[in-house]
Amino acid sequence: MTREFFGPETVARPGKPLVIAIDGPSGSGKSSVSKEVARRLKLAYLDTGAMYRALTWFCLKTGVDLQDGAAVEQASKIMPLEISTTTATEYVAVDGTDITDEIRDPLISSSVSAVATTLGARTELIRRQRELIDQHHRRMVVEGRDITTVVVPNAEVRMLLTASEEARLRRRGIQLGGTQTKEQLNAQVIQRDAKDSTVVNFTQAADGVVTLDSSDLNFEETVETALAIVSKVIYGD
Repeated sequence: MTREFFGPETVARPGKPLVIAIDGPSGSGKSSVSKEVARRLKLAYLDTGAMYRALTWFCLKTGVDLQDGAAVEQASKIMPLEISTTTATEYVAVDGTDITDEIRDPLISSSVSAVATTLGARTELIRRQRELIDQHHRRMVVEGRDITTVVVPNAEVRMLLTASEEARLRRRGIQLGGTQTKEQLNAQVIQRDAKDSTVVNFTQAADGVVTLDSSDLNFEETVETALAIVSKVIYGD
């Protein structure tokens, strides 16, 4: 094994904290790349976006008006959420109901920004995210939109994963199996980013955050580049 490229599966910094915080816009590959990095480094994994989607599902299911900030905030506090933190299984449940697939529905995708821009709800979900990170002894890959700047600004590795608009739209279309129109994809990627950027900056790297532009990289190349960034930050290679 070399430090430049870990793997195929390596325990990085055994016995020490290692939080890898990854931010980025929709369709940049955050989830798939973050999950693979976590798998290869044998770290826990948290998709924070799934938490916002779960809250959106919960609000819609219980009749909460998504424009009522106080009601959305209250829903965030009482939502009985279960979410997997392993790379082996993707599982999201609310009050025992498995909603892993349902939270990827276009209805949720088109509604989630209303929840994600509710500051009170963000505060509660950030609290839960930090709790999960601590439960895993701060050995976790955490991905989302404000991880490097708000959730864990003191993470050992902070990364912004980005890509061109064209690449992001193409990837999201492939991810959804070609079931969405160009207009629907634009709403899920470009319009959603515009709405969410009103409360958090995930398009430009903050100080100390390394940018990884995957526009011209395939999946494996992006993962290897991310691992190289981790190696360089940790070991100075």
